[in-house]
Amino acid sequence: MDTAKIYGLCLERLKYQIRNAVNNNGKSRYKENTCMLENYCTGDIDEIIDILELYDIEERSISGILEKLDELAYTVSVLTREQLFFGFDSSGLLALFLRHREADASVSENTVAAAYAV
Repeated sequence: MDTAKIYGLCLERLKYQIRNAVNNNGKSRYKENTCMLENYCTGDIDEIIDILELYDIEERSISGILEKLDELAYTVSVLTREQLFFGFDSSGLLALFLRHREADASVSENTVAAAYAV
């Protein structure tokens, strides 16, 4: 299971990134108890589908992408035993984030709608 691939995410790569993020705790990479693990350099729905291999998505819309990304983040969170979530940075680019275990549950996540509202 360590080399399993969940859509376009590789568990082995994510575990490596999580380990590095935990080891670097307290450095400038952290903002509001979260750490960006991967940035996909796009906010375009079709590119997100291609990059993450979400070809079985039912609805090619912002809400459809949000739903699929929430499902994917939940699945990968369970497999890695960490709290991961997808969001969009201030530039509107999709990223995968790690929420630190000691983080307050009220830390807000960036959303697709907020990125497109800019």
